[in-house]
Amino acid sequence: MTLTAAWLRLELRRRWWSLVVLALLVAFATATVLAAVAGARRGDSAVERLMSRTLPATAVVLPNQPGFDWDRIRALPEVESVGTFVVAGFRVDGISDYDVGFPLADDETMRTVERPVVVRGRALDPHRLDEVVVSARFPEYHHKDVGDAVTIRLPSPTEMDAMQTGGTLPARLHGPVIHARIVGVVRSAWFSDTVGSTGSLQGSPALFTRYPRNLLGTKNETYVNALVRLRGGEAALPEFRRDLARVTGRSDIDVWNSYDMARHQQNVDAFEAACLLAFGLAALGAAIALVGQSVARYTAATVVDLRTLRAVGLTPREATAAASVAPTLAASAGATLGVAGAVAASAWLPIGAAATVEPAPGLDADWLVLVPGWLLVPLAVFGAAAAAAWFAFAAMARDRPSPRRSAVALTAARAGLPVPVSTGVRFALEPGRGRAAVPVRPALFGAVVGVLGVLAAFTFSAGVADAAANPARFGQTHQIDTFLGLNGQDLVPSAQVLDALAGDRDVASVNNARVAVTTAGEVSVTLYTYAPLGRPLPTVLNTGRMPAAADEIVLASTSARKLHAGVGSTVRFTGNRGARQLRVVGVGFVPNGSHNNYDEGGWVTPAAYDRLFTGFKFHQAEIALRPGADVDAVVTRLQHATAAVTHGRPVPLEAVQPPTQVAELRDVEVLPTVLAAFLALLAIGAVGHALATAVRRRRYEMAVMRALGLTRTQSRLVVVTQATVLAVVGLLFGVPLGLALGRTLWRLVAANTPLYYQPPLALLALLLAVPAALVVANVLAALPGHRAARLRIGHILRAE
Repeated sequence: MTLTAAWLRLELRRRWWSLVVLALLVAFATATVLAAVAGARRGDSAVERLMSRTLPATAVVLPNQPGFDWDRIRALPEVESVGTFVVAGFRVDGISDYDVGFPLADDETMRTVERPVVVRGRALDPHRLDEVVVSARFPEYHHKDVGDAVTIRLPSPTEMDAMQTGGTLPARLHGPVIHARIVGVVRSAWFSDTVGSTGSLQGSPALFTRYPRNLLGTKNETYVNALVRLRGGEAALPEFRRDLARVTGRSDIDVWNSYDMARHQQNVDAFEAACLLAFGLAALGAAIALVGQSVARYTAATVVDLRTLRAVGLTPREATAAASVAPTLAASAGATLGVAGAVAASAWLPIGAAATVEPAPGLDADWLVLVPGWLLVPLAVFGAAAAAAWFAFAAMARDRPSPRRSAVALTAARAGLPVPVSTGVRFALEPGRGRAAVPVRPALFGAVVGVLGVLAAFTFSAGVADAAANPARFGQTHQIDTFLGLNGQDLVPSAQVLDALAGDRDVASVNNARVAVTTAGEVSVTLYTYAPLGRPLPTVLNTGRMPAAADEIVLASTSARKLHAGVGSTVRFTGNRGARQLRVVGVGFVPNGSHNNYDEGGWVTPAAYDRLFTGFKFHQAEIALRPGADVDAVVTRLQHATAAVTHGRPVPLEAVQPPTQVAELRDVEVLPTVLAAFLALLAIGAVGHALATAVRRRRYEMAVMRALGLTRTQSRLVVVTQATVLAVVGLLFGVPLGLALGRTLWRLVAANTPLYYQPPLALLALLLAVPAALVVANVLAALPGHRAARLRIGHILRAE
């Protein structure tokens, strides 16, 4: 022990700079890996932790019926709480209407259901008109934070009446004006942001209490919908659906399972967490390679110094301990700094979609990750240093048997290739023996993993780019939506409007869609009629065909999964006219509606629809344009064309917005790229270390060949050949594996998102892979090649 302490003091005095560099390298690697692992755990659990703290709604119930009696729903035995909201708008100066939440109709919401966590500030007082709360992204995009003032403008009762009969609110509202203040930033499953959103503002229930006519109109025809919390949670939903149909006499009321929405969020978070964990593992691999090389070099130098002491009686155990203690001490200091860095980095974690539902943003210390990391890093460095020292001392004592020769190297030699080329091939593929041994397998593995990671990342990114640029991957083949009627009553002369829409020169197809909600067992399914005017509206199916008969249906992918149905299955659906058996003839996607996602619902023929329903919930049209048409210009023309047949009443025409899944995919696109960068760093480190080590450890062999006539240029060619062979091996295995891995990952994402799977191809990456790998390999070979050309032949041969 005294000898080890004395040797440590000597090492700290003469090699302190190397130890500081090692400690900083360990700190950076530890912080990166621990932050990634802790961030992955935090992101994966964000939804569960948020819902455990916020009394989440079990269901969102959307009868969309004026004067709906919510007291009957509150009286149901399985109902714990009902928080109602008005499907009407108020405006906030300077804030988009899309960023203003529906007015709350009672004080149950935010108290007994969807009680949010307060990120900053405090919760609003439900009895005060002048208090509002915002979501976490609102201050970032609207530059208004806790304490800032906002101006709320309500419509007049007359303006609300006009909107209820198919009109729109005027640009300037003439109702009451309330000067309010933001009192808090809040978050719950319902009051949270989505990826790509710009935040939201929620007013007090006192707005509705004080000004009901301004939100309901004089005839009380505005809809009041609700968030419902059930005592039995999700398991009570089937009973609730039955009781809801019984007390209302309606089977077509939309009941959104809030846990389905939470599961979608969890799937996105889990994918991001897996990407972040993979990033952490890649960083760990790079750290093992880079830190391991530093430890190996440090230990090799120490072993040379300790060789003399071995000759005077130093035991192998004492020598190994002496060679390991300084790197271990440096690793302990680096691990401590790394843990502190991981805690500091937690302020920016979790990432992506998980950040929008994290109930406790800011610094977080995950001790289940940090403590094991803090303990294992020094132990791993000690083990690496001790093993390197032990094997180095063992190599001095005896020569290892000659390893098996590489068949490729033997073939190159027998083919009569130039000596520098055959020698470079041998250096790349054969480890050698004794003190001249070189770790070729890590270099080969690193080269393959680097190419594989880069190709997989670019292939995955190509899939994301393709999906983001092609809404058809989500089944959205039309570019404009319009609204014609509601609850069985057309607001405009729909036949004339549809003809006017179809008559535009840039309109390729118009689908006359009646929309209603049917049930199949415990699953609600939004059905669209497929009734195109003229040319068929393009649709996207994963399998099967569109319906053609009154007993056929196409299901959207998530609805098919919930119903355990596929092509050929028969499902019993119930509408307000009765129940019918429909045969599934296709599985794909439907329009992204106000009450359904593109992956939930179904297509039916008008005949099938009429067998299930009287009337409709919505009457709308999907308008597909010709390629290259200017959407805004077409919308303007269609507004003029429809106004001519509606006597000036505006027909709402809106450009179709991409589903939120596009933003979610873009949000995770950067993770595979960063992962590829770390894998490329791993490859560069492994190949660079192999080249430098080969020149150093095989210097005697190189000196002999130089003495026999090998020139300096040929010495450089040996190293260049070695680097080229490593790159070629990486390309041979990494390119096909990377392409396959990238497509496999994208197929998994397509199935989970869901979207239509189109095999991605990163053509530019494929074309550049070969020249890029060869250039990088030869750049890495430049310095070792220069050293090989500058070997001091006489000095090396005398030393040997």
